[in-house]
Amino acid sequence: MLYKGKDVRRLSQPLLNQAARRYFSGQAPRLLARGGRRRGRSGEGRRSELRFIGFPAGSRGATRLRMRLSHVLSERLRLRFGPVCTMLRTSFLRLLGRTGASKLSLLEDFGPRYYGSGSLSARDDASDARAYFTTPIFYVNAAPHIGHLYSALLADALCRHRRLRSPSTAATRFSTGTDEHGLKIQQAAATAGLAPTELCDRISEQFQQLFQEAGISCTDFIRTTEARHRVAVQQFWGVLKSRGLLYKGLYEGWYCASDECFLPEAKVTWQPGPSGDSLPVSLESGHPVSWTKEENYIFRLSQFREPLQRWLRGNPQAITPEPFHHVVLQWLDEELPDLSVSRRSSHLHWGIPVPGDDSQTIYVWLDALVNYLTVIGYPNAEFKFWWPATSHIIGKDILKFHAIYWPAFLLGAGMSPPQRIYVHSHWTVCGQKMSKSLGNVVDPRTCLNRYTVDGFRYFLLRQGVPNWDCDYYDEKVVKLLNSELADALGGLLNRCTAKRINPSETYPAFCTNCFPSEPGLVGPSVRAQAEDYALVSAVATLPKRVADHYDNFQIYKALEAVSSCVRQTNGFVQRHAPWKLNWDSPVDAPWLSTVLHVALECLRVFGTLLQPVTPSLADKLLSRLGVSVSERSLGKLYFLPRFYGHPCPFEGRRLGPETGVLFPKLDQSRTWVVKAHRT
Repeated sequence: MLYKGKDVRRLSQPLLNQAARRYFSGQAPRLLARGGRRRGRSGEGRRSELRFIGFPAGSRGATRLRMRLSHVLSERLRLRFGPVCTMLRTSFLRLLGRTGASKLSLLEDFGPRYYGSGSLSARDDASDARAYFTTPIFYVNAAPHIGHLYSALLADALCRHRRLRSPSTAATRFSTGTDEHGLKIQQAAATAGLAPTELCDRISEQFQQLFQEAGISCTDFIRTTEARHRVAVQQFWGVLKSRGLLYKGLYEGWYCASDECFLPEAKVTWQPGPSGDSLPVSLESGHPVSWTKEENYIFRLSQFREPLQRWLRGNPQAITPEPFHHVVLQWLDEELPDLSVSRRSSHLHWGIPVPGDDSQTIYVWLDALVNYLTVIGYPNAEFKFWWPATSHIIGKDILKFHAIYWPAFLLGAGMSPPQRIYVHSHWTVCGQKMSKSLGNVVDPRTCLNRYTVDGFRYFLLRQGVPNWDCDYYDEKVVKLLNSELADALGGLLNRCTAKRINPSETYPAFCTNCFPSEPGLVGPSVRAQAEDYALVSAVATLPKRVADHYDNFQIYKALEAVSSCVRQTNGFVQRHAPWKLNWDSPVDAPWLSTVLHVALECLRVFGTLLQPVTPSLADKLLSRLGVSVSERSLGKLYFLPRFYGHPCPFEGRRLGPETGVLFPKLDQSRTWVVKAHRT
């Protein structure tokens, strides 16, 4: 093979032989290849050395050698030989394979271009060994809607994906719950003719049932009426007071009971009311406000404007997506007045009393935000194991409370702000905001029943884009689920496991003669085309791309990438039409087996990556492929090892039992859909 007029095989072979000799003889760990001179920026010649790193012999030597060699060839030879690096890596790995050192992770062999467990695990250093995910705690003044479920699903998917990367459940925690104090609850209970505790019990139970039905894998469901939370809130209050951050003073200003927040004059506007009179409302939410004048405890929020600015500017990913990060910085450019953090008990009795002053009730948002500490054991020292390795998932309407008030409270208590705040937008219905007055509030439990649990989970996470509001209507759900789950993914699985095409019901063998690892080769047995190599490359890099999308809070993009690869795989099967090939033909059989092997390997990757979003569907798919529970983590995801010269543990294995239709095709008839789901 020629590259720039030189025979690359001759260039690479001495390097490969020298590295191999020194490794297998246990010689000194370092050697230098011959260097050359290249021109520096100043025009002077500079010595350029190409390093090959050897490693001490031993049980882990081969693994270390592969990892270092991959790095060296990728970072050094790539600069000199460009497209030839892949050939060099492949040649050396084949050399190691002949010495019996072939059963290694693909990622260790090839670096991030080819997927295995290593790159994702390697990023999880000691500081990232644990992760704590939270949703907001949801207000119990009304029944849950799809916006609440969407928040919970985002957190659930992030947590499940993290568990795929670090399978130990002890390394992750995930909390959700209900916010049960405040004036709004007190008023809603009075309107319903109930005691506040009765209303809270009733609505909190609805949230718990919804999350259980939707497969939300939380490790803790907290209610702010629990005794453990009262202890945590009063302790946190005491810390703020002991640090001189609370003072009692006369607070006068606008208060919005619907939003449970105080507003400066600049955030209030006047709009015509039902009777035509002009009424004050919140500029941000449009909810009515009233003028309040009372003696309260006040938090010195104004002292934290600059510390909050430094925190956000020094941590550009602290708030994701970026537009919300920018919004918070804009807020901090404005005046940041001190914040009233209590109300008169005569006005608000449904809450946690201020320690040592029963005439005051702690502000509902200070009460609610401390739940994130309560769950992990605060005020006991155990909470420090999880804080601040915390990711809050919140709606954009409560951004100020989580991105300004909460970090300020934490800094005031001598603690660090949370590691990440993931912000999402809202759901509209047929272009309109959900509203009880409009009668267009979508019941999530009805949707779970109508579209199946996995179907509705997939729809919300596939269509929901955190940066802007997303619209819900029934036809969109049906079209998406039929296209991507029933037809594309379900049809692919049915094609590749049908007895007519796969009569042995096994994971067929891969033929390297039909599908060689180097594209462009010709021969009587070669059947792979350029598009087939593009498919292998796309699926090989898919887990890394999906992981990056999760890290960037773009789950919809992760699902979009999976869906794109599903379409590519269907194109691969359609292109080679295995139903037209004959198992009895010595010419057709190896290629037929290879086509099915590649398709099943792609399906195995898709099933693994869909587990955080559609856990039951993914389990059904992987069970049909004969993939055991212990083989479903990202660390076990060795895609198409036979293509890279490694044995495949699935080759020749019997497929799992027939599991029926992967996903039922939907129509607009609710009764038909529910019946299909139950079968």
